[in-house]
Amino acid sequence: MTLRAVVAIVAALLIAAQIVRNAAVSALAEAKPAAAAKAWSGHPASEIGLAMTEIARSSRARQPIPQWAFAKIEDAAAKAPLAAEPFLVRGVQAQVAGDGTAAQRAFEAAQWRNPRSLPAAYFLADRYFRSGNVTGGLREVGALARLSPDGGTAAVPYLTQYAMSSANWPALRSLFATNPHVAQPVLIMLASDVKTVPAALALANPRETGNRPWLGAVVDTLIKAGDYSQARAAWVRMAGPGSRSDELLHDANFRDTSSPPPFNWQLTSSTVGLAERQRGALHVLFYGDEDGTLASQLILLPPGGYRLSLRLAGDPARAHALTWAVWCDKAPQPLASVTLDVAAARGWQFQVPAGCQAQWLKLSGVSAAMPQQVDISITALTLTREGPGA
Repeated sequence: MTLRAVVAIVAALLIAAQIVRNAAVSALAEAKPAAAAKAWSGHPASEIGLAMTEIARSSRARQPIPQWAFAKIEDAAAKAPLAAEPFLVRGVQAQVAGDGTAAQRAFEAAQWRNPRSLPAAYFLADRYFRSGNVTGGLREVGALARLSPDGGTAAVPYLTQYAMSSANWPALRSLFATNPHVAQPVLIMLASDVKTVPAALALANPRETGNRPWLGAVVDTLIKAGDYSQARAAWVRMAGPGSRSDELLHDANFRDTSSPPPFNWQLTSSTVGLAERQRGALHVLFYGDEDGTLASQLILLPPGGYRLSLRLAGDPARAHALTWAVWCDKAPQPLASVTLDVAAARGWQFQVPAGCQAQWLKLSGVSAAMPQQVDISITALTLTREGPGA
């Protein structure tokens, strides 16, 4: 073998070793920066990895960031001018120093070098929102939504804040139209505060109905705030066709399996027993060992007199272990109650007083000293108004 051939082979081996070393450092730099530094301490990727790890550690511990971390970032920037991380660090330094203009330039430089940089998009969104550039901020939120595994939820607080001003609603609607997975967490956050529920309703797609989490949050928030009529209106939007805002009791024939509680039946399957819809009836299996609610629904009855009637099938002789009761929402005691056998035999009349804006109609089981299982079905359930105004 000639000397030239030997030199060529050695050179090829050295190049191959350098390639492997470079690949190893690049692979380890983010996940294991210390191991990357051992493999090649002067490689810009290992320097950036060590420095960013130290910056994060110091920030979490609320300690001053050591100067060597910034020195490594600067050295890496000189060796790898197309790396985005050094510019992110410069931007954060400028922001901490109060130089917003320099921070924005640095973040923009980082994004130019790496258009898929999540930190760059996040910091730019923050800068734009803080400076009043809503359009720029929303553009970066759109980038976060496209790039982030969590759909850009880090930007949700900013979007929620900007949604409080109706002047920003057109821009937000445009963002939500192209990024519906960003819209949902924002709408849920808005819907969870009674002060921002109007913004959630205004920003949502008006054609969006059904059992949406944000609509459920609207209903829950309004009920907690005591705005029952608006809660019912939002629930009707969830329930869709077949529900009416003026009905006294929803799903009296026990066939609506799609509309959610609380203005539809909440049926129980627990250690108390089982309540389920079954061919147009409410099938109830009460184990008899412990007290508890088996079925409930929130209703909105105006003050006045009412009558509830029903038919029983199965084992009516034991129906006395089950009780209907009506409660004012948030009240510690029921307004009135009746055992199921009495309600089936002659109906149940009760009064709703003034000031009781919303009521819970509950079917409960009451245990006895000698527990007995009750297996029964309820059909022909009706609730009507009696007396003046009926």
